[in-house]
Amino acid sequence: MRKGLILPLLLSWALLGSAQAADSAASAPATAPALSAAPEPKPDDTNAQRAKSQPGNNAPMWRAVRESGNTQGYSSLPGAESGILIQAFVQYPGSSYTTAGEAWRQVRNRWLIPYGGSLMLIIALAIALFYWRKGPLETHAPPTGRMIERFTALERSAHWTVAISFSILAISGLVMMFGKFVLLPVIGGSLLGWLSYALKTLHNFVGPLFSVGLLLLIVILIKDNLPKAHDLQWLRSFGGMFSKSHVPSHRFNAGEKILFWIGVLSLGLLVSLSGLALDHLFPGIEFTRRNMQIAHLLHATAAVLMMGMFLGHIYMGTLGVKGAYSAMRGGQVDESWAKEHHEYWYDDVKAGRIPAQRSAVAQSAAPLQAGGPRAS
Repeated sequence: MRKGLILPLLLSWALLGSAQAADSAASAPATAPALSAAPEPKPDDTNAQRAKSQPGNNAPMWRAVRESGNTQGYSSLPGAESGILIQAFVQYPGSSYTTAGEAWRQVRNRWLIPYGGSLMLIIALAIALFYWRKGPLETHAPPTGRMIERFTALERSAHWTVAISFSILAISGLVMMFGKFVLLPVIGGSLLGWLSYALKTLHNFVGPLFSVGLLLLIVILIKDNLPKAHDLQWLRSFGGMFSKSHVPSHRFNAGEKILFWIGVLSLGLLVSLSGLALDHLFPGIEFTRRNMQIAHLLHATAAVLMMGMFLGHIYMGTLGVKGAYSAMRGGQVDESWAKEHHEYWYDDVKAGRIPAQRSAVAQSAAPLQAGGPRAS
């Protein structure tokens, strides 16, 4: 009997427990579990805030990178612009409105390289054609044997310092600017890389020497390059270069004076100052990327124009005019050369207003002085 009563008793307890559980569930309020809502993303969110609203979205960080040129970010590294990853938007002459680095690249690649290279080729071709058609300008009168000192030792030293240093700077600059287009297909990347590195290092060290020599040359020659009324006559006929007319001039003709004021003084000083800035030797300026970009654009533009003008000067001082190179090499010119090419200067020498020999070394070395006995 006892065993028969156990099973009905267990079933009664189970049914009673189920009924109590159902009553408790019916009496409890029906509430859903609370879920935390994600915050809405905002345009000025920090990267940490955006990670909560949109995990994986790093737009605030990249926005800060892009705008670091306007609002500099934080960086523990020392130095100028350490918190600027992308420069601000600018527009250089010849570029679109874009970041400063891209604007610099556009000016260099779209203007300086194609037009600068074309200018060099055009001038070189014009000089070659002129020499082919005209040949060197010769002195028509026979030499007298009486010599006039055209350049003193100091003038020649300053000139050759500028000339040699400028040649080194010009060659190295041309390789750095055009080597990728001209030399790379011929000598390959490895050799061009080493050559460019060596020439760039040489360029940096020779630059200050050029600047010092240029300043000395300007101080020495500025007096004789002041404009005179008779220079207009020379300019009207371009010195008789394309005709057979004789056009007198003083110690330097109008063409040489234009070269002095534009090529030597204006462009030369601009090249020197911008080059010293690129070498981090110019005092008083902050060596930021933008300042270096502007300095490079000024440096390259002035250098290309200066090289174009100096190509003509080098031609006239070597192949173009017979006797011009020996005048700068030894300092002496014959009276007939002086009279034909610089008659006003020759007249002042003959009248005694300018000494025929201005240095003691030249006086002791010259075998025949101006005004001495004529050679037979």
